[in-house]
Amino acid sequence: MRPLTEDLPKAMINLHGKPLLHWTLDWLKKNQVKHIVLGVAYCKEAITDYMEKEKSTLKIDVSVHTVEGGTGEGFRLAIQRYVDDDNFFAMNGDELTNMNLQKLASFHLKNKPIATIAVSPMRSPFGLIETREDNIIGFREKPILEDKLVSTGVYAFSHKILNYMPTTGALEKMVFPTLAQEGLLKAYRLGEGERWITVNTAKDLSEAEKEFRLVRGI
Repeated sequence: MRPLTEDLPKAMINLHGKPLLHWTLDWLKKNQVKHIVLGVAYCKEAITDYMEKEKSTLKIDVSVHTVEGGTGEGFRLAIQRYVDDDNFFAMNGDELTNMNLQKLASFHLKNKPIATIAVSPMRSPFGLIETREDNIIGFREKPILEDKLVSTGVYAFSHKILNYMPTTGALEKMVFPTLAQEGLLKAYRLGEGERWITVNTAKDLSEAEKEFRLVRGI
């Protein structure tokens, strides 16, 4: 995301006139989430200063971790410090979605895994060429691949996930593979009308601007 993130965390990059964090908090509030823990590391002052000025009606705690500690340390410290619930939502800070969190919660509570990952069909970053033998017979411009699922970066966790959290490292590489091997990881597939956009690159930001109304419904 550089140069946009030279002195800003991704969550503070403007999307449709406001920081991405604003839209995330607004979505959580609309889904009746009342307590939020923000894990901050890189350029954390940008987020803490924003939250002081924003004066949100939500209960918000800030958990500071190191950049080097990765998502493993970030989630672990946030949970240890501020989360007492047996089950709760967790997410990355660079996602934009209109997902119904009540449906994710119901799925998670019914199946009782350690973690549930909300997944979505993959949007190919490339146009696909269709062939028959060595003849090109058509093109599909960046299609949705229904048989290929990707993580949306939105999760439901049991508090027991702390038993699997590393001191440092990536949650995605050090926790989820272990849970999958032990049969303790579930996938909640986004339903009809539920959309998701991740913002990892300047190109993603451009796409998010184009699809903003579809995702936000405004």
